[in-house]
Amino acid sequence: MTRPPAKLDTPTDLKSNAAKSVAEALNGILADSYALYIKTKNFHWHVSGPHFRDYHLMLDEQAAQILATTDAIAERVRKTGNTTLRSIGDIARHQSIADNDEAFVSAKDMLAELRKDNLKLVEALREAKDIVDEAKDNATSGVLDDWTDQAEERAWFLFEASRAG
Repeated sequence: MTRPPAKLDTPTDLKSNAAKSVAEALNGILADSYALYIKTKNFHWHVSGPHFRDYHLMLDEQAAQILATTDAIAERVRKTGNTTLRSIGDIARHQSIADNDEAFVSAKDMLAELRKDNLKLVEALREAKDIVDEAKDNATSGVLDDWTDQAEERAWFLFEASRAG
């Protein structure tokens, strides 16, 4: 007897173990992307000092770029026949990028922390690249390259903005 399909079954040619590994890696990246987005917006809202305008605008641009990736990440998970994150609590259970709830963070420390976090995301993206390549998930592999480049660029801008003139 054939079982009826589950309501969220999505057809994929990836083997179930490979698809599950891809989904786990992508869900971690998605959680970290949301954590990084919120932290970047937090710092955007609370930055102060002589370079306020430049930092405020840069952090807003970076937050928008990070948020723009989240839908594509979640959709890649669904296209591999899996489910993705469902709540703030789910994000918290999967994120590896730490929150920052401090009442005050200097602009210099904000830039350094975000640079470190973007580089941590790059590391996770590179690890995911190995997983998706092993699963022969070419579509995810291609977009991981773009997301890696974006995170590297954000880290570079944060580094350059924090250098003393």
